[in-house]
Amino acid sequence: MKKGKISKDQSKIILEKVKRIEIKTRKLVSEVFMGQYHSAFKGQGMTFSDFREYVPGDDIRAISWPLTARAGKPYIKQFEEERELTVMLVVDVSGSTMTGTIGKTKKDLIAEIAALLGFSAIKNGDSVGMLLFSDKMEHYVAPNKGTSHIMRLIRDLFVIEPKSKNTNIGEALGYLSGALKKRSVVFVISDFLDNGFEKPMRLLSRRHEVVAIDIINKNEQKLPSMGLISFSDPETGDSKLIDTSSVQLGKKWSSYFSHYKQQAVTTFKRSQVGRVAIETESDPVKPLLHFFKSR
Repeated sequence: MKKGKISKDQSKIILEKVKRIEIKTRKLVSEVFMGQYHSAFKGQGMTFSDFREYVPGDDIRAISWPLTARAGKPYIKQFEEERELTVMLVVDVSGSTMTGTIGKTKKDLIAEIAALLGFSAIKNGDSVGMLLFSDKMEHYVAPNKGTSHIMRLIRDLFVIEPKSKNTNIGEALGYLSGALKKRSVVFVISDFLDNGFEKPMRLLSRRHEVVAIDIINKNEQKLPSMGLISFSDPETGDSKLIDTSSVQLGKKWSSYFSHYKQQAVTTFKRSQVGRVAIETESDPVKPLLHFFKSR
């Protein structure tokens, strides 16, 4: 995937947008998110830190018998949780993410969510990587730490232009299963208007902790009655003149989106994957916090 050619004006607009997202999300992370994120995701295990004298009530299984024999009194082993995690942001950049409400596309919301998760992770000492996908692997950034790294990820979301507008979620999940060697927390951020990804999601969730961030635009789920309108498919680019006042067409339109959403929710449940539904018209903070607290 190549970076799109952008003018100086476009570059300035993107940089301003990235800066606004950074300022907003870093403040939220510091004031609201940090504790919930830390509590929600466990470390990779326990490591030995030190010995201390046994006191009544301690677990006798933690007693170090060799040290107890040498010291003449009981000592126990102390352990600390390994907090550092690898976090992967798996982001849908297909054509459907360019739709949304006035002034805010799904892509804008996705960038804000990615920033919230990214800044929360690095503040916790975790490494963050990113995979952008359409119906192919568009762009991959290996996990790393630091504010500048997260800024780069956010900028890539706006600057890098996908080669394809179609969607294949299963392809991305299958690729990630092979690429990730260490157990990770994987956030899949998409509108999930696709099918056939249950098996790769189930396989990925066996080795990693997977969370689906389900982006919803309620406006696109109900066909507005506006007479004859020319519609363009954001993924295929095909245009067609349709009668939006048709009751039958309206039912088919709603059924189309309902089918995909119900299918996605079923897939998440079967794969034991957590789901956070976030609407384009809403602030992502509340549903993310609710999910963290529920864990």
